[in-house]
Amino acid sequence: MAMNTVMCLLTDAEGTPLGSAMYIPHNAGHLQLTNLVNTFINNEVKLSYSFYVSDEELLVSVGTYMERNSVSVENVLKIVYRQQAVFRIRPVYRCSQTIRDVHEGEILCVSFSPDGKNLASGSGDTTVRLWDLNTETPMFTCKGHNEHVLAVAWSPDVKCLVSGDRDGKVCCWDPSKGELQGNALSGHKKWICGIAWEPAHLSYPSRRFVTCGKDGDARIWDFTLKRTLIVLSGHTRAVTCVKWGGDGTIYTGSQDSTIRMWEITHQGQGILKHILKDHAGWVNSLSLSTEYVLRTGAFDHTRQVTCSDEEMKKIALERYIKAKGKVDSPERLVSGSDDFTIILWEPSVSLQPKQKMVTTARLTGHQQLVNHVYFSPNGQWIASASFDKSVKLWDGVTGKFITAFRGHANCVYQISWSPDSRMLLSCSKDSTLKVWEIGTKKLKHDLPGHEDEVWAVDWSPDGEKVASGGLGKALKLWK
Repeated sequence: MAMNTVMCLLTDAEGTPLGSAMYIPHNAGHLQLTNLVNTFINNEVKLSYSFYVSDEELLVSVGTYMERNSVSVENVLKIVYRQQAVFRIRPVYRCSQTIRDVHEGEILCVSFSPDGKNLASGSGDTTVRLWDLNTETPMFTCKGHNEHVLAVAWSPDVKCLVSGDRDGKVCCWDPSKGELQGNALSGHKKWICGIAWEPAHLSYPSRRFVTCGKDGDARIWDFTLKRTLIVLSGHTRAVTCVKWGGDGTIYTGSQDSTIRMWEITHQGQGILKHILKDHAGWVNSLSLSTEYVLRTGAFDHTRQVTCSDEEMKKIALERYIKAKGKVDSPERLVSGSDDFTIILWEPSVSLQPKQKMVTTARLTGHQQLVNHVYFSPNGQWIASASFDKSVKLWDGVTGKFITAFRGHANCVYQISWSPDSRMLLSCSKDSTLKVWEIGTKKLKHDLPGHEDEVWAVDWSPDGEKVASGGLGKALKLWK
């Protein structure tokens, strides 16, 4: 073999080879590897990729890497390729607005609209506030709850907003006017823990959404009819989280340590499909590998979509199919628990865990309860936040541990991804937000400024802004 070539094997994240091992030039770098992958896959539109060797991003030529790491030229260099977003989000680094005395209570939840134009926040003062992001000022104060607002959720078509409170009531809002649609809806006997909308590619305009509660039930509602359609009963303790999958499956996680999978029949009945049992403690959080496109529907980071309902549904379907990856790729689910573990599932393939993301070594497994898990928008990574003060990064396809982000001085409550999957945001009891860079696996920016614990954070789908709030009652916008 000539010394100016290197024997390489390109594989996807699951280890499937892209052809056979081949000789490539010693000085081949990111551009040459990208061209190779696009050629082998026959991409009509050239896509952007990142490359990894032994979980480290390849930022130099293959020859330079081998020299620096003393890799013999007689070995086959295994290079993993991962598709990247064609756009790049600028990191947030400063507070652009601190809004005090608008909410009179702690801020418990924040959520940007799928088109990135508006923001909703829910508070202990029993109100939902809607914000204009162009002026960074409040638009509407939405009154209808009598208890703490614990959850808010935008419909994928941006035309509806739903909120749930500590009394088990659900309110439906017209976000364009800030008006309550009908009366607060009753059904849950205890507080609302989570809300999820039916994906836009399955139903457009948006009508149905599902809530879960401490009473052990999940309920499917019709926004237009303002009533419960189906009650999903079976959990023996509180249902802490709910997701509506892209294939129509509804997932509920509970304090009874199980995850239940539900199917909605054409006759409008809720049927229990399967029960996923492998956690030994409360299931605190669920996330789907397609979550970003399920949340945003037909809207991408450019926000420029104005089509008919039929066209919007078609665009949402195209985005969902692309997010799943290969034609036969299953939608993946990840769960985080009080038992310190995170489990990666492929429920359409097997009811057994694909990977239980914990080891006996203290370097990799969380040492306290896992509060939040979240797939990156491209489905390639999973981030987990824990009361052990750390954020951990895992391979979103294999479940393999990648790295731990340390820097918070107290419990990490919530995490949020940049739309290009290159950065991760975390908020903590220590009153700070932190921006972590995935490529370098290092802290990018430390964002102090809150006066007390930060409980809620969200990165806008267009990547332009971050919103945060918590015990200090002030809402902060960052950019």
